[in-house]
Amino acid sequence: MVSHPSRTAPLVVTASLPPELQARLDRLRRAHFPAERNWISAHVTLFHSLPPQVEAEARDLLPRMASATPPVDAQLRRVMDLGTGTAFLIESPAMIALRDSIAEHFHGMLTVQDSHRPRLHVTIQNKVSQGEARALQELLARNFEPSRFAFAGLALHRYLGGPWEAIGRWPFRAALQHKPRRIRTVT
Repeated sequence: MVSHPSRTAPLVVTASLPPELQARLDRLRRAHFPAERNWISAHVTLFHSLPPQVEAEARDLLPRMASATPPVDAQLRRVMDLGTGTAFLIESPAMIALRDSIAEHFHGMLTVQDSHRPRLHVTIQNKVSQGEARALQELLARNFEPSRFAFAGLALHRYLGGPWEAIGRWPFRAALQHKPRRIRTVT
């Protein structure tokens, strides 16, 4: 019996960006990422390769965590040199703490890469010459100003050797659920 490739594909967990920042970073990625390898949108990877056998568990855990979490504060900090690529470094102690909780849940099932805390970032360009990467870094750094944003949620994908297959996306909801309602009095 031959296994369906999607059932044996590793799982990727990402932090969802707010729509306006997602659109901006997608435009930069389309402009600077080599087109023949640009199969996915801009993203912030929390886990690169969860084993496929934990899919049901991840589909249960991630929405529960997202529904109990307010939007997660973060800062687009600086242009980041990837050697043969360019990214934006993101600082978010709260997202790292949430990621640590997910890692603890899947302890013993993580790859070596996923066992270590990541440097949160969004890759804009990859697998180009170092000169091309440096040129883009200099260009982006000229007008770059750190900016604050809030991560919008968590997402789960299947890695299909380049392209990803979306499995689920769960927004952070706690802040929305607990926001006090304004009551207007009519006189």
